[in-house]
Amino acid sequence: MAAPIFLPSPTFTTYRTIQASLNLNSRCWLRNQKPKLLLYMVPATPTPTVSSRKFMFKPYSAVNSLETHVSTHQDKVASGVSSQNGFHRSKTLFDKASDSSDGTSDFERQLQELFNEVKTLITTGSEKEAVDLLQANYEAVKEQMNDGSKGIEEAAILDVIALGYMAVGEFKSVRSLLDAISEVIDDLNNDEPLLDSILVHMGSMYSNLGEFEKSLPVNERATDILENRHGKNSAVLVTPLLGIAKVLSSTGKAAKAVDIYHRVIRILELNRGVETEDLVVPLFGLGSLLIKEGKVTGAENSFIRILNIYTKLYGQNDGRVGLAMCSLAHAKCAKGNANEAIDLYKKALQIIKDSSYMLLDDSMMENMRIDLAELLHAVGRGREGRELLEECLLISEKRKGKEDPSLVTHYLNLAASYSQSKDFVTAERLLRTSLEIMKRADGPENPSITFPMLHLAVTLYHLKQDEEAEKIALEALHIRKKAFGKDSLPVEASLGFSANLSCFVVKGSLQIED
Repeated sequence: MAAPIFLPSPTFTTYRTIQASLNLNSRCWLRNQKPKLLLYMVPATPTPTVSSRKFMFKPYSAVNSLETHVSTHQDKVASGVSSQNGFHRSKTLFDKASDSSDGTSDFERQLQELFNEVKTLITTGSEKEAVDLLQANYEAVKEQMNDGSKGIEEAAILDVIALGYMAVGEFKSVRSLLDAISEVIDDLNNDEPLLDSILVHMGSMYSNLGEFEKSLPVNERATDILENRHGKNSAVLVTPLLGIAKVLSSTGKAAKAVDIYHRVIRILELNRGVETEDLVVPLFGLGSLLIKEGKVTGAENSFIRILNIYTKLYGQNDGRVGLAMCSLAHAKCAKGNANEAIDLYKKALQIIKDSSYMLLDDSMMENMRIDLAELLHAVGRGREGRELLEECLLISEKRKGKEDPSLVTHYLNLAASYSQSKDFVTAERLLRTSLEIMKRADGPENPSITFPMLHLAVTLYHLKQDEEAEKIALEALHIRKKAFGKDSLPVEASLGFSANLSCFVVKGSLQIED
């Protein structure tokens, strides 16, 4: 019996990382084999806030070229989940052309101070103070623009403010700021200082907002500017080209995206060598896209290169090597090599654990265990998979206590595993526990509790407790009907869920009353 998957709500990545985003929630399955068990993934937890001082910035004269990226940690590979405190600005890895040897201007220095102060507030969790600072500076630059000053300096300040709002998740403000920046830069010549960097930032923000039709042209304009300035094989092209590749990949233009990734790889090999860590980002993007397109061998080769790069740079026992192994395991799984994928996952988990690269209760680490547990169940090794799921539960209980709502994920996963092995008694106990935790946390009428309710109904049906099973199923349907309306998709899903599993077909009494 397969258990449906309800993933956490999609999270929003604030900005592209220079390090690779190795996807640990791979959901990979053996080629031509339908998975027997699908499990929940664990959502990331927020960072607590602390206080910090405010800083006010006033603009002055010319600006230098700046490059921005956001990273959850400078030395770690991100999980692909959002991190509101992940705000980091530095000189680009690829663009040294604008470095000045004779000092910096007052404007550049104060722009940098603003950026650093916002970054510090966000990374320490003081998001309210960061927003206050961003708003104060927005009001200041807005006043200048109302007085007729609409040039590259104003665009640069708005750019920093937009990046700040992006990092704290104020996406409505980001959209307004991007519109304001567009009004300024549309009339500027391409030889303006900092314009290329502003365009790259805009492209990334538009992409992360899902506005790909706006992301592509600004990245293309940045590429044209940099090509004319530095040539078609310059490393400064890497960042906007990666932005273009991301948009093409996200809009179904896979062949063009693959070409762009290959171009980026050639540029980096020419400028940095064939074993530079800078290759990790385009190799991962290429590998992930090739897997989506069913070109598993090419994806496998990309992930092998990443693994070799990290192994040579950091040694076999480094946590980054473990993360690279997970991506390679994803490709092996898609290729049909289940045993190889399982061995890679196990080795990766051990390396990350031994190196203390992540905390045992880190959501990435938990999701890696869940990925492996799913794969083990898919190939008939359910007992090994349950051991991993039990480990997830014990680790979470130790840190958060036995009543924490986040434990529900692990109870549901274990219940699905025991149901698959026909141990419905244990599955019932786990489902009742998860349901009680959710009721205490969310209330008895919250529609989120209907998912474990329906699974409990199925389990009770298998235990021949038909009357209680039907009662619970009807209660779940009425909760969804009250919350969403009787013609809503959640209600239809409830009916389909029960019907597909043949829970109450015998009695034929599963109905929603008007």
